[in-house]
Amino acid sequence: MASASRFALGLISLALAAQASFAQELTWKHGTVAPKGDAGFLYMGAEHGFGKQAGVDITMIALKGDALLTKALLAGEIDSYEGNPGGPMMAAVKGADIKVIGCPWPGLPYAIYTKTDVKSLKELKGKAVAVSDPGSLPDLFARAALRSAGLDPNKDVQYVRAGSDADRIKALAVGVVAAAPSSIEFAPKAPELGLKMLVQAKDVTPEYMRACIITTAKVLSTKHAAAVAFMAAQMKGLSYALEHEDETIALANKITNAKPGDASAKQIFTEAKAAHMVDPTLALDPKKFVYLRDLLADGGLVPRTFDPSSMLDPSIRAEAAKRINAK
Repeated sequence: MASASRFALGLISLALAAQASFAQELTWKHGTVAPKGDAGFLYMGAEHGFGKQAGVDITMIALKGDALLTKALLAGEIDSYEGNPGGPMMAAVKGADIKVIGCPWPGLPYAIYTKTDVKSLKELKGKAVAVSDPGSLPDLFARAALRSAGLDPNKDVQYVRAGSDADRIKALAVGVVAAAPSSIEFAPKAPELGLKMLVQAKDVTPEYMRACIITTAKVLSTKHAAAVAFMAAQMKGLSYALEHEDETIALANKITNAKPGDASAKQIFTEAKAAHMVDPTLALDPKKFVYLRDLLADGGLVPRTFDPSSMLDPSIRAEAAKRINAK
């Protein structure tokens, strides 16, 4: 009898060990665009031990832009990425296996930069604006901002592809273009370049989302437990980041190898927290996806009949939140 009990206990121990081993073996590859001043928010879930607490090993992978991240996701090279949902929506319209499971940045820390003598968006009529790929965040934000001023973004300006946020600022500084959409982290550096923030996204396009977590239905079906653990880590990481300014700024500076005195991370943190641009609950707002669909439709990039709710999967976020609240 004692022998049977010991055998049963042994089986239980093995089962528990297997469960613990399984939890530690959960992995998740998460992509981002090249790190900038917001890196403290983006990397906190992976860098501060929240992934380990959730039982998932998170690997962060930085690529140059959203288009490359979408390709990497669909090729199975990453499990998810944080980026603007405009490109993924265009891909979903064409039948791509795309799912949006949460939005950490419902607000957009972006601005239209110009030379200091420009007084309004209307003055950009007939001039060149630096953007990135069609359907990218800079492209769509520029069009939405111009439309807010009564301009026709398809006729009243010319668009010049100019790469990254920093590349667009450089193009503006040397006079290649008259305006450039870019992150608000460049605001402290703008005066020394003879530039200024003409308008901010929070004022002219308050419904525009900056970034969501993009994955695929295939990943969610094959790595469900890892997806829930990853989302739990992200939620806890963002909550922690918002409450620990110095650590968040220090992490951003570490990730970006910022020079001493660089105020980019401070600028992003201050603006993001004050304007509630970061949401640690990762909520999905269907209305904002309809707004984005309409922006894309205005540019002829998606049909206005597309239902963006077909891209949204709130179940993973809900499971992650329940898991956090249960502890």
